[in-house]
This record gives sequence, C-alpha cells and structure tokens, in this order.
Amino acid sequence: MINPIQSFSPSPAHDAENDATTRGIGADYFHAFDHVVPPATPPMSTRRRALWQVLAVFTAALGFWYLEWRWTASLNQEALAFSLFVVSAETFMLLGTLLYFFDTWEEGDTPASPAPPDAGSAGLTGVDVPSVDVFVTTYDEDLAVLRATLADAQNVRVPRGWQMLIHVLDDGNRPHLRQLARDAGVNYIARETNIGFKAGNMRNALFLTEGDFIVVCDADTRLFPSFLENTLGYFREADVAWVQTPHWFYDIPQGQLWSETVPHWARPFAPIVEWVTGHTHRGTDPFLSGSMLFFDVIQRRRNRNGASFCCGAGSIHRREPLFEIALRHHRADRAELAKLNPETGSKGRSWTARLVPIQPFRFHVSEDIYTSMLVHSCRGDRWRSVYHPRIECKMLSPWSMDAWAAQKLKYAGGTIDLMVRANPVLSAGMNWRTKLHYAATFWSYLSAFVLLALLIAPMITLVTGIAPVAAYSTTFFLHLLPLLLVNEAALAVGSNKQDANQGRILALATLPMTLRAFLLVAGGRKVRFRPTPKVPVFRGALRFVWPHIVLLGVMLAAGFYGLWAHLQGSKEHSAALLIVNYFWLGWCALALLRAVSAALWRPVGVRNSRVTFTQSIKGTNLEEISHGQSARS
Repeated sequence: MINPIQSFSPSPAHDAENDATTRGIGADYFHAFDHVVPPATPPMSTRRRALWQVLAVFTAALGFWYLEWRWTASLNQEALAFSLFVVSAETFMLLGTLLYFFDTWEEGDTPASPAPPDAGSAGLTGVDVPSVDVFVTTYDEDLAVLRATLADAQNVRVPRGWQMLIHVLDDGNRPHLRQLARDAGVNYIARETNIGFKAGNMRNALFLTEGDFIVVCDADTRLFPSFLENTLGYFREADVAWVQTPHWFYDIPQGQLWSETVPHWARPFAPIVEWVTGHTHRGTDPFLSGSMLFFDVIQRRRNRNGASFCCGAGSIHRREPLFEIALRHHRADRAELAKLNPETGSKGRSWTARLVPIQPFRFHVSEDIYTSMLVHSCRGDRWRSVYHPRIECKMLSPWSMDAWAAQKLKYAGGTIDLMVRANPVLSAGMNWRTKLHYAATFWSYLSAFVLLALLIAPMITLVTGIAPVAAYSTTFFLHLLPLLLVNEAALAVGSNKQDANQGRILALATLPMTLRAFLLVAGGRKVRFRPTPKVPVFRGALRFVWPHIVLLGVMLAAGFYGLWAHLQGSKEHSAALLIVNYFWLGWCALALLRAVSAALWRPVGVRNSRVTFTQSIKGTNLEEISHGQSARS
C-alpha cells in the first residue's frame, strides 16, 4: 500500500544570529518548571476494581434496557425520521461505551525486572556488548529546548555491561545545531531531504547506527536518569518488540485561585464557583494537555492483552522487529506500486517500485501507531509490546492554540487515515482482543459524527418543538436518569482518580478539527506532518476556534427561541422539553467554551507577542510560577 505522504523541502534553517535572538527573548521558559515532580501511578486497588466492574456491568444492562424501551415504546410517530435519527445516535453511543469498558476493564501490568546483565539475557545473539542508541529527532525546535534534552539524555544511567550513544537527528540540517551536538559530545545526523518526515528521519539514522535497542525522543523529551534501568528489564523476554512509557507534560499551568482572579466584590462568590465547576483554580490546564487518563487508564489496561500501542517519544525498541516488519512490507509496497505503474519491466516490477525505501518506521504522519499495528498483526504473536506504567521522562505541553490545534489535527488525521487505508481490524494476523482495542481508538474519532448528531438534535427540538421521544414523561426519566447516574459513577470509579470528564470534553472541544480531518482524508488530501510548536506564540489564536464560536452562537439562538416560544404559550415547547434540551446543550456549550477560553488564555502580563511572554517570565520566582500565582491566569 502506498502511504498518503508527500515529501517537502526543509524550510531555510535558522542561522546562529536568529537563534541567539530567540534565546534572548526567553525560549528556555520551561526551566521554571524543572522542579515539578511527576505524579505517582499506583495500580487500581482490588476493591476499586471490583466496584468499577460491577458499575460497568450495571451501566451496560441499564443501557440495553433504555434502548429496548426507546426502540419499541418511545419513538415519536409524528416525527419518525427525526426520532430514528436520535435513537440511532444513542445506540452508537452505547456501542462506544461498551468498547471503552472492554478497553479499560482491568489492569495487567507486566512484572518489572532489572536490566539484562548481558546480550544473551536480552535475547541477542552474536553480540558482545549490548548497546542502546538514543535518537533525538528535531526539525526546527529552538536550541534551548534541545540543549536541555541532550543534557538529560547524558545523565541517563547506563546499566553495567551496556553502552549508550546519543544521536541528534536534525531534519532541519542546521549548522548551529551541528555545533551544539559537537560541543555536547553527541553524534549529529542530518539528511538532504525530508521524505517520510519523522519516520524517514529515524530510518536514515537506523542505517547509520548499530544499537541493538533504540530510544525514541522528540526534541523536548527529557529522559529521567532511571529510564534504561527501568525499561531494559522487559527485554529479558525475547519476543518484546518495544516498551512504551507514559507521556508526562511537566509545564502544565496550574492556574490561580478563583478568589485571586476576581474583583474584590465578587470574592465571596468564589467558593460557589469552585463548587459548581469542581475546580479550585482558574486557568488550570487550559489546553487539557494532561495525558494520564489515556496513559494510566487506557494504555495501562490494554497491556493485559499486549495491545498498548507505541506513542513515539518515550519508547524503546528492539532493532530486530523493526527491520523484520520493514522487509516484509517492503515487498508488499513494491508489488502495490508496480500495479499502479503502467510501465512494468519483464519481471513484473517497475524501476519506480524498486526504489520504494525500506521503512522500519512507516512513512506516515502517525508512524508510531502504524508501526504498532504492523507488529501486532504478526501471525502467531511473533512480537508483543509492553507498557511500563511509571513515568520515565517529561515533555512540553502546548502553550498556544497554534500548538494545540496542530497537535490535535495531526493525531486525528493520522489515525483516521490509518482507519480508512490500513485498518488493523481487518487484518487476519491480529487477534480479536487486540482488534477491539484498536477499534476503541478508531471509535473515539468516529464518534464525532454521533456527537454532531446529538448536538444538532436539541437545537432542532428547541426551534421546532418536535421532540425525538413520544413524550418527556415520568417513564422517560425513569429509564434515562438511572443510566446516566450509574454511568457517571462507573467512569468516576474506573478512572482510578484521573479526570474522567477530560476525554468527553476534549471530544467536543476538538469536534471541528476531527471533522476537518475526516474531510481531508475523504478528499484524498495529504495529512501534513507539522512538528508541534515548542515556543509559545499567542498571535491569531481565535482563528482556530471560529467554528466553536459560530456553533455556540447557533446554540444560544436556538435556546432563546425555545424560551420565547414557551413564554408565548406554545404547547410544543413544554417546560420538560426545555429542561432536557437545555441540560444537554449547556453541557456541550461548556465543552466548546473550553476551546474558546484556551484561545484567550495568556500567562499574566502577556498580550499577543512572544517577547512580552518571555519578558514576563524573566525574573519571576520559580516557586510562584509553580503555584500559578504570577506566571499564569
């Protein structure tokens, strides 16, 4: 299969003078958070797990009971098409809930072991001294970011009997970065083209290095000293292809106390706001970057079936399976390309087909999950993955809408493209449990259409007075409320003290970007790889949320019209109709407002320029920044 990837020429590299200017305005702002300690990731207790599973079973039972009633006894016969539209969306929502329950049913941590003492213990043959290559991939990130990354990589403790080499993989081909690598005493690797993006960058390095294991780092991935000590032990099992560690963003804003961000006259109301919102601080994690719900709940529990997938940075790979998979699919790529080329040679392969590069990491905007899919599709479970639940590195989070939007669109576009063109659920080599885990990932993006349907439905009801149910009766609430309450309890218990609402809020906040990603893939347009910006830039943030603002305006108009019609005595616009639809629209509006508020968010003292931001950071007390009392709002 030919991947929808196009190469591009690198932008002109920054010269030393420009980089010095960037450093001068404070590109090393992240050092203010170096002292932040990662959260603990204890396993779920036996009691909590039992309660979670009981609540999950009850939720499923109540869901089937509710849908049975909806399909058989509650359809609005006077607006049957609309009623079927809504109940179909509700049915698909229950399907997604069941997939999530399977995905996160229980933990299954792999027992930890110390690093193998020699090559044989690590499943290597013909090797005297086992070695690890640390790949630091970069394109246009600031030197201040890379300098910290390299310094931390050099502090990684290397187990006795092992050796480690650090390589800077510069896809920007920058002379000043070459000099930085030389000064740091690490290897520098560059190439003349950017074909394959990050995957092509790592492919190039794999052919120029010899490490038995490869640690993948982005430009901002700062490894902890214990990284190798705590991950190499899993490779005592010769069938372990890679180990993935959690992504932890150490610079997430903690916000300010509500009582400190409102006028004096409003401070008595701060406790009420805290109770309603469930947050004691304003501006906490404005971009919803906290990733522990995904890593500590979803990834960790997929490990029970060996199905946690590679997330790129913070992973360590055995070299052998990378090339085994690459060679296997290289033959398939050449055969596929030969079919597409009308000028075929005597042996049935065109010259173009022969030039298809071997891809240890697949050339794709989501090269990490793509490679995971291929490894997990090996017949006979030739290779497996391991998820290591302890945080072993730290990274930078998006601090601007530009970075946030680029990241979310890349994630959505890459995953949707794989779902359409290389769906592992259709693979004969993947076992059914692993297929269901990948199906849950794909469903998280497919549910955008369901969310859109359930977002449109209450607006139609408020404007027309046409309800999707026969009546908002006591029977309706007796079927719906128990399902909602038990489902909320199940999610709260099952998330193991992580924020259970984060995923649902993100699904709505990123809805316009997810729909755009579907349009790009459906139209055959290339999903462009764009590195997530690492330096905060706050100009033009509102251009990323204009769909949210438009949608909020339409929702508000529908709400006001429904209220006006009710006050005018419309029989269709009953109080029950307003309450039900206002409740759902209100929840959706709050999620959409999170995206708008993120676009408006600034650290204290920042307006629109990067210079102003970094000047506000300079001279600020580190302890104050960590508590969000002077650097953020």
